[in-house]
Amino acid sequence: MQDGFSVSVQEADFDAGAEIARLVAGREDIGATASFIGYVRADKVHAAAAEKVVAMTLEHYPGMTEQALTDIVEAAQGRWPLVAVRVIHRVGRLEPGAQIVFVAVAAAHRGEAFAACEFIMDYLKTRAPFWKKEETPAGGHWVEARESDDQATARWAGR
Repeated sequence: MQDGFSVSVQEADFDAGAEIARLVAGREDIGATASFIGYVRADKVHAAAAEKVVAMTLEHYPGMTEQALTDIVEAAQGRWPLVAVRVIHRVGRLEPGAQIVFVAVAAAHRGEAFAACEFIMDYLKTRAPFWKKEETPAGGHWVEARESDDQATARWAGR
């Protein structure tokens, strides 16, 4: 991946403002940035029960996961003239309110930045090898993939 484009899988939290500042530092060719931060929610998304999520544990395959994220960023680069991209995905045990994922895209124009940011997130949800386990007072269970995530990714095929 070229300079200005990076991915990280880490347990540590991140500072979105600092990440965006590093992304644009010293650049005069950036006209827009678009970013996304995903958080752990307390409500259960994948089950009908009304139990609250106490924590979510995210697991991955080191090396394979970073390569998948790199491939997604490179696919976005192939679609839009991007200046820089930063993707961070956390792993480990996270409690509600914790940041999970950060995507920031810098481009000459806002449309490219917005579209690429959304594309990266849609593909990350369906193509990156992460496994999520929700912990509730009643016990833990692995989170199944959602059809709506697959539909969001599929809409990019015709574009």
